Amino acid sequence: MTQTIDSYGAAQEYISATPKFTKKNSMENTGKFLAHLGNPAQNCKILHVAGTNGKGSVCAYLSTVLRKAGIRCGMFVSPHLVTMRERFVIDGEMVSEREFVEAFHTVKKQLDNLPQDLQRIAYHPTFFEFLFFMAMVLFDKKGVEYVVLETGLGGRLDATNAVSHKDLCVLTSIGYDHMEYLGDTLPEITREKAGILRPGVPVVYPVKQPDVTQEIEEYAAKIGAKTFPLQKTAIKEIKILDKTIDFSLHLNYYDYIGFTVSTSAVYQIENVSLAVTALDLLADSRITADILQDGIRETFWEGRMEEVFPGVYLDGAHNIDGIQAFLETVKVHACSGKRKLLFSAVKDKQYREAAQVLAGSGLFDEIGVAAISGERALPLQTLEDSFRQYTGVTVRAYDTLEAAFTGMVSHRSDKDKVYIVGSLYLVGEVKALIRRSGHD
Repeated sequence: MTQTIDSYGAAQEYISATPKFTKKNSMENTGKFLAHLGNPAQNCKILHVAGTNGKGSVCAYLSTVLRKAGIRCGMFVSPHLVTMRERFVIDGEMVSEREFVEAFHTVKKQLDNLPQDLQRIAYHPTFFEFLFFMAMVLFDKKGVEYVVLETGLGGRLDATNAVSHKDLCVLTSIGYDHMEYLGDTLPEITREKAGILRPGVPVVYPVKQPDVTQEIEEYAAKIGAKTFPLQKTAIKEIKILDKTIDFSLHLNYYDYIGFTVSTSAVYQIENVSLAVTALDLLADSRITADILQDGIRETFWEGRMEEVFPGVYLDGAHNIDGIQAFLETVKVHACSGKRKLLFSAVKDKQYREAAQVLAGSGLFDEIGVAAISGERALPLQTLEDSFRQYTGVTVRAYDTLEAAFTGMVSHRSDKDKVYIVGSLYLVGEVKALIRRSGHD
């Protein structure tokens, strides 16, 4: 690839052409290239977030509160829904195309000028590494004080774990996902996720499964990280309303304080609680109780039980734990009409198990399936068959996502609710479809 790259589109194409899951670089070599870049953003305060579900939401809550406190903050998250620029958020705004291209050139220039030890192995960043390096370059140039980093996959061997120091770690809910890379059991997966922990650095995590808790506590004790487990008893007075959730959370400094979350997604109670507990541990005098409450209330995170039209919800639940959390919210949504489900998934996810859980819930009166675009898409017939074996309700297979969206959303009654769920790739395609049709 020797073409001149002088536009956002060309930079995007170059990065997309980098094999995503072929040659994984060692952490040592990822660290060497980060050092070759000059260890950008090394003086920033790093908040590192890993887990199976809720990582992006926790990052969003963290960065919104920090911004509300008047603190310059950079956030690196994945995947993106519509544009790669979504992965780089500074002070609440995704970076411009010009800033994206400039950061790309900074990384590419150093890639064309490798030190000898990296030249010898023909080092090249993976898709995710390239974006991570760009993020650190952007945050360094913009002079942010805090950096919120979301791991891409796992933790121990994730590119983001190449940072030399951290100020705080958060482990979100851990479940079964990416087992081909992380292990087949929860303790194995937890060990990989807990690889982001560092000696002397506090870690916040939710107390849920005993074997997960044991793994985190044992690993933290082994390396000298201080744990701050979030107990269910710390959360009380939950009131689930039509578009918001109210609850109280116990904090060391403030005792119990009340929060309003601007979503109907029940699973966000835990994610908010993790983020707030982490922010409380920072002991930053700029982050007051009022700032915490206002920041949480004002946080919006796309594709997580997002109501895109009245009664139409988008949710990126992409594994069994995520789908079960999604169903908990569907149960509390009042519906006097029909509940309709539009589902799609990529072929390397647990789509059969997902179909069984969704169909077996008995919550939906009609189910639609459509294939998303790309090499990872599941064949339409496979999707249809996966649902038909678990339910007697109508299962409709649509040739295109646009046809499915039109068929299920445009033809709903005012009393119906439509849930579009199954993959963040699906969420991204639907968001792009809405924007193209001018209904944004």
